[in-house]
Amino acid sequence: MPSLPSIRGRGSQRGATGHVPHVPVPLSHYVVDCAVYVDGKRLPGRWTHTDAVKEVRRRKDGFVWIGLHEPDAEQIQGIADTFGLHELAVEDAVHAHQRPKLERYDNTLFMVFKTVRYVTNSSPDSANEIVESGEIMVFLGKDFVITVRHGNHSGLSKLRHVLEEDTERLEIGPSAVLHAIADQVVDNYLDVTDHIEDDIDRMEERVFAPRTEVSAEQIYMFKREVVELRRAVMPLANPLRRLAEGYTPLIPEQVRAFFRDVDDHLTEVSERVTAFDELLTTLVDATLAKITLQQNTDMRKITSWVAIISVPTMVVGVYGMNFDYMPELKWKFGYPLIMSLVLVACLTLYRILRRNRWL
Repeated sequence: MPSLPSIRGRGSQRGATGHVPHVPVPLSHYVVDCAVYVDGKRLPGRWTHTDAVKEVRRRKDGFVWIGLHEPDAEQIQGIADTFGLHELAVEDAVHAHQRPKLERYDNTLFMVFKTVRYVTNSSPDSANEIVESGEIMVFLGKDFVITVRHGNHSGLSKLRHVLEEDTERLEIGPSAVLHAIADQVVDNYLDVTDHIEDDIDRMEERVFAPRTEVSAEQIYMFKREVVELRRAVMPLANPLRRLAEGYTPLIPEQVRAFFRDVDDHLTEVSERVTAFDELLTTLVDATLAKITLQQNTDMRKITSWVAIISVPTMVVGVYGMNFDYMPELKWKFGYPLIMSLVLVACLTLYRILRRNRWL
């Protein structure tokens, strides 16, 4: 990921003693982290959301980053009141199951990302799930960014640590955090598509290999998982493009270019997902054609053996009738002759059917 340029000349408005006032309070189970960043550096100590925003607005510098994990309506209400979050956006953040989107409420942006994770399986033929999805909602204001996660695979702790080591990026403000989240989400899309491509390549080899069986139901399962990935990827293109084109002054010009880079990566993912869907459709058609061909082959074999068996069946049926005057009944070589003729007829039929590839 390219580094964002730094913004210089933003002086820190610390107190006369240099002491950073804070109240050491334990974080709630739904509050993953709450931090204050000034000049790109995290202020020490633990903060409540009210103390954090008071500190930032007292300094008139820096921003607050609060991370939440699956809060309910009651738990998020205090934070919503403190930061003036719109009730419709708060409702979406609580209930989740949203499509990727970007909405603007007064001076606040609300953006939804669908996160995905590849589920490792011993074999693509036995997989029941290959894509696990989650969500990240981001509230972005002038001096705060609030992230709400749903799902257990979309953690942002590592991303927070990476950003904290790059003070120049955090100096830019909350928009740098939004860009980093978008970049991480799209990078995960690329990683998942790499794994799915490997699985589809192995499945394609099995479909077109002779004397192998591939279940059409398994390919349909892959198509369903690709559709789930498609629902996460495709709707995100428009929000990223709007951010790159100056949709809001909350995203400064120097960050917009990096959103364009993320949008380029998303376009690559979209093209690959579309190709996956088309290839899986082709594999379904090939599998069904292979099954039909196998059924035709089986029917020809069954028909061939029925034709061969019909010869002795007919002869036995004729000689099973209770007539006094039957050919060769009184001749001692009659039975061996009839059996020999039946055997020759069956062998002749077998050779003809074998030559015509029915057997």
